[in-house]
Amino acid sequence: MDENRAPAVRIRNVSKRFDDIHALVDVSFDVPPHSIFGLLGPNGAGKTTLFSIVANFLKADNGTIEVLGHDTRHTAELQGRLSILPQDAAFQRSTPILEQLVFFRTLDGQDRASAREEVRRTLELVGLGDYAKRGARALSHGMMKRLGIAQAFLGTPEVILLDEPTAGLDPANVRQIRNLILELRERTTVVLSSHNLAEIQELCDHVAILDKGRVVTCGPVAELTSSARELDLRLSRPLDEDELARLTSLVAVASVDPRNAPDYALSLDLGEGRDWDDAVASVLRTLLDLGAVPRRFYEGQSLEQHFLAVTGGNGEERGAEPTSN
Repeated sequence: MDENRAPAVRIRNVSKRFDDIHALVDVSFDVPPHSIFGLLGPNGAGKTTLFSIVANFLKADNGTIEVLGHDTRHTAELQGRLSILPQDAAFQRSTPILEQLVFFRTLDGQDRASAREEVRRTLELVGLGDYAKRGARALSHGMMKRLGIAQAFLGTPEVILLDEPTAGLDPANVRQIRNLILELRERTTVVLSSHNLAEIQELCDHVAILDKGRVVTCGPVAELTSSARELDLRLSRPLDEDELARLTSLVAVASVDPRNAPDYALSLDLGEGRDWDDAVASVLRTLLDLGAVPRRFYEGQSLEQHFLAVTGGNGEERGAEPTSN
């Protein structure tokens, strides 16, 4: 098999049980190489359990997981090639974070001088350069999250697992971390979980959705959100009643759902030979005339709509902070 075409991560028939709780039930899917792969699911769906098994922190009851063609139970073969950001990464409170990360790199065989240079550069990337000589007790929750991301980015891992990488960060740092993840695509496969469905749709090209420990859907994001009559918009501001009426009066617009303004879900009417591109263009022209600038729009179902459909309308994922996965 061509190594470049083989899955970066291959999960087959993985099950895990904790007493009477079936955390994972016969989970199988592939993560394509050089993809940004999103793992979604309501709280308790099994996301963190699956991450822990992939990283060999936990043992599966049944099934196998291969990363880069190697069984994850043989971790020595993946040293330096697989990296993970756990949901609650822990660091020494008093030891300078620079020294902690340098120590981790020397464990991977890097010389100390090169390790210090790499760690300083990585801390700058995540906005912690000024805190290099401080211990973890000096860091806020958001800073601790960025420190964990810095550790995951060290070296040249070929697969990176990120469990809730932007949870607890302010908007500027969220954007910075998202940009870093996007830059990794050329040389790395990234698997990330998130409770932010819009973030997953923005970042990921493939996704798997877990519900009650089972895979309920898996595939390219473009295919999962390709409902031909849906348009999902985020505007620069909410529309007032007159503006909403003007948008609804367009021939190509069947209905507008304003319940989550300034996010709007539009159903388009493609009857009488109307063209999809023309219909979308008429909506965008009208919004620009109204001065309500589209900040983001998705042609087709949003990932949130698909998520709610396949998980039976479980809405707790939207905007929620993780509790237990």
